[in-house]
Amino acid sequence: MRYLGLDRTALWIAARIASLWVRPTVLPLDEAERLRGRGRRVVYVLEQRSLADLVALKIACRRLGLPSPGRRFRVGGHAERMPVVALERTRGWLRSRVDRRLPERLSRIVTHGLVARDFAIDFVPVSVFWGRAPGRERSWFRLMFAEDWTLVGRTARLLSTFVNGRSTLVHFGDPAPLGEFTGQGLEARRSVRRVARRMRAEFRNVRAATIGPDLSHRRTIVAEVIGQRAVRAAVAGEMRDRNLSRREALGVATRYAYEIAADYSHRFVRFMDVLLTRLWTRLYDGVEVLNGERLSAAEGAQVVYVPCHRSHMDYLLLSYVIYHRGFVVPHIAAGVNLNLPVIGRFLRKGGAFFLRRTFKGNALYPAVFTSYLSLMMRRGHPIEYFIEGGRSRTGRLLPPKTGMLSMTLRAFLRDPSRPVVFVPVYFGYERLFEAKAYVGELSGRPKEKETVVGLLRALPQLRERFGRVYVSFGEPIDLQAHLDSHAPGWREQPRGDARPPWLGGAVDSLAATIQCRVNAAAAISPVALLALALLSTPRQAMPEADLVRQLELYRRLAELAPYARDTWCTPMSGAEIVEYGRALDLLESVPHPLGTVVRMGEECAILAAYYRNNVVHAYALPSLVACAFVSQPTMTREDIGRLAWRVYPYIARELFLRWREDEVPAAVDRVLESLSTLGLLRCESADGVERWHRPPTGTTEAVQLSVLANATLQVIERYYLAIALLLQAGPDAITQEALESRCQQMASRMSLLYELRSPEFFDRPLFRQFLDLLRHRSVIGTSPSGRLVYGQPLLDVARDARLVLSEQIRHSILQVTHA
Repeated sequence: MRYLGLDRTALWIAARIASLWVRPTVLPLDEAERLRGRGRRVVYVLEQRSLADLVALKIACRRLGLPSPGRRFRVGGHAERMPVVALERTRGWLRSRVDRRLPERLSRIVTHGLVARDFAIDFVPVSVFWGRAPGRERSWFRLMFAEDWTLVGRTARLLSTFVNGRSTLVHFGDPAPLGEFTGQGLEARRSVRRVARRMRAEFRNVRAATIGPDLSHRRTIVAEVIGQRAVRAAVAGEMRDRNLSRREALGVATRYAYEIAADYSHRFVRFMDVLLTRLWTRLYDGVEVLNGERLSAAEGAQVVYVPCHRSHMDYLLLSYVIYHRGFVVPHIAAGVNLNLPVIGRFLRKGGAFFLRRTFKGNALYPAVFTSYLSLMMRRGHPIEYFIEGGRSRTGRLLPPKTGMLSMTLRAFLRDPSRPVVFVPVYFGYERLFEAKAYVGELSGRPKEKETVVGLLRALPQLRERFGRVYVSFGEPIDLQAHLDSHAPGWREQPRGDARPPWLGGAVDSLAATIQCRVNAAAAISPVALLALALLSTPRQAMPEADLVRQLELYRRLAELAPYARDTWCTPMSGAEIVEYGRALDLLESVPHPLGTVVRMGEECAILAAYYRNNVVHAYALPSLVACAFVSQPTMTREDIGRLAWRVYPYIARELFLRWREDEVPAAVDRVLESLSTLGLLRCESADGVERWHRPPTGTTEAVQLSVLANATLQVIERYYLAIALLLQAGPDAITQEALESRCQQMASRMSLLYELRSPEFFDRPLFRQFLDLLRHRSVIGTSPSGRLVYGQPLLDVARDARLVLSEQIRHSILQVTHA
């Protein structure tokens, strides 16, 4: 038996010759160990009958040490010359017709296996993509012959083999045992059809994950959106409300659809891959990808990427990383402010679809947008959006805006046949491209609108160096499992457009979970550690020896009490981090006879607050424990636990910390053990009472503990300021809105008086969030007149805050409030 007219010797010769220029990349990376570990015979299944694909498979198998596709194969006493099956063949004079009849070899293998009860056989689907190897496409010419959804003929395949031989991807699918397709009384032909159906589904999923779904022309997508029942109903409402004809109302809906819809192009994405590779090489010292295996874990599901939003570079970086990992770039929800002349067209070609900032006062636009989103999900295209709504100017995660999440959940509830997985993504920059603009905005200058002219003015920055950038993937969230835990009866919910009463709570919980998992995937960079240490000192300056010790302390804490399994910390030593900061022009060195002093300049100190805020959550709990010893030399374990329990819910909401309240005691115990190991705390037990002691004043360890405490001390100061102003006003004397305004003014005044380098210190939304949580926890309430009232619970919170804050800090806050 021959394959494509070749016997095994001819195939060996063809593979040897082709290996001179064909260098396939193999995914998954652990394929060899996975197949060898099963100890079963393997039948390779190709999507189409192609000599080039067979040769690429043979080269990949030889490199991995897998069974050769050219070997003899026996099943039930019957011999096959090659264990390779091709599902589809092209026929006709010009090879233009596709023959999808069941392959004869597949029928023989299944039939003989059933007769002989020989089920120790695995069918392994193998997808071969010419011109789609991650990280290997660098030629403009090769893009013309790269892979798409078209089943090409021999001539096109031959050209693609020569042009893209070194940019080839060979993807091995999950092995499918023959026994899965057989059953009692099931005839052989039905088993063969089952195998073929499973293999075709696998090929479709892999092709969609690698090069994207087979997207129709943009006009076809728009027509399908306009034809949706929800859009038709909204069009009828538009006709009634605005007295429009049906033609006019449909015209409005069509314009909305074109305003929204992407115009995705595989070739443009490949073109941008070449361009962005050169851009990243110029801008960054490296793009570090952490927890990249999470992309494979979401394969086969509808993927929704939900990254944090630090910079306009986020869009490009995430698409670039996903593409280089062998997956299709997602459709990205972008603000309509980015739909600029020329730029907007390029963004659409790269998968961007646009949405307005608000849907209020327009019933037709949200119907069109929701229908478009649902259509993209039904087609299986991955989606990306930023649930923070806009870029963070402070470096912290912003409170989520849940509109896109709500639409995604409602689209899933209308058609839950395809599982949905949310993949959180963390970005960490050592230098921001928009740094100067952020400094201006934090100084009070209004935000500049995005324009083509503004983009051109930013081009000279491309000559600068921006350190390293970190892209870290968090633990995926399965939507079905999330709904099972928050709304167990969701599967019985009637299908339709009605909004279930539990949806709001499920969406809010999902948003909080996403933000917590984004933070759990944090990358603690050298620049973030420098900012964390120096901004915890009064003048952003430290003796170099002390700074090195403090940096080593942070690194050791990340090892002994890691914030989360996915959190990464730089392996650089403290001295290496200082030198790295000097190389990036972040630090100034002042020689002194008693030792060099290291400090940050004025502008660097403002930006350093941004980089510190990227990772401050990872040290929040150790810092809170250290805060307990700011004014107290000794604390019992019970008092430490009470203080942590008192403060944790508020700081957890603000920083999106990962522990539930019932998990905090165990987390505090781990922190205490780590601080004891590092020599910053000492424990004594007497009469069944556990007492913890801070180091003697003036020692190196005491200084380290104090600097550690300062990481979150300003957060507690802000809480105490709000409580002090409320107590000063008295019960039933001030509304929450007025108190928020007063808090912002007082905090701004403190920031000026004491040179605080934290822009979020006087951020009004943070005061609103704190007061809302106080109300939610019944610490304060609202009188019938709309003013705030309080009782003993608020006094208890104030008492514990006085226990944490030093007398000097409390007096400073009270002095400002009374002024």
